[in-house]
Amino acid sequence: MSDQQRDAIGRAWDGVVATARRTAAEGLVVGTSGNVSARVGTTILVTPSGVPYDRLGPKDVVGVDPEGNRVLGELTPTSELPLHLAVYRNTDAAAVVHTHAVHATAVSTLVPEIPSVHYAAAMLGGPVRVAAYARYGTEELAANMLAALRDRTGCLLQNHGTVTYGATLDQAYDRTAQLEWLCRLWLAASSVPGRSPSLLSPEQLDDVREALKGYGQPG
Repeated sequence: MSDQQRDAIGRAWDGVVATARRTAAEGLVVGTSGNVSARVGTTILVTPSGVPYDRLGPKDVVGVDPEGNRVLGELTPTSELPLHLAVYRNTDAAAVVHTHAVHATAVSTLVPEIPSVHYAAAMLGGPVRVAAYARYGTEELAANMLAALRDRTGCLLQNHGTVTYGATLDQAYDRTAQLEWLCRLWLAASSVPGRSPSLLSPEQLDDVREALKGYGQPG
């Protein structure tokens, strides 16, 4: 490995650790639940299994190849490795964030798709789907997730949590935060007795997607 490759991996690992710590600090995971990864060339850096994020450092780097063979580090990769590998094999993702965010997980038990209560859904490619339940760490879960991610950059995992991806760790994390916020909004709006929230039409979401192409993120 060249010095340049080593430096790139070091920077990416620092980003993985910082993002994992952010998910914990902002209440999107509890304990060692959830996981984060980033792709550097043909190496995929992933958080290890069962290690609290605040204890992770440079020496704890874990890297695998696209087939899941460990090529860096000594710790065991996250049990959700199949999920991360499936995203990288089927998208142009450079980073993946998986959480057990409370509101998003609650919504995953209620509906097959998040109702379009806000245009934030367009930032994830359209109405966010819920992947059918399968046990964590399985190829079945990874396959169900890919079906839900079709033409999307995020989805819910039924009775489990969230998955988002992006061109950077910051983008993948921001999509996770938007997804949790969207679920919290729908839960709040739909909890008012005798009232149902108004929903955006597919045409209105398409209009937002077109606007995003020209102007980028709103705000």
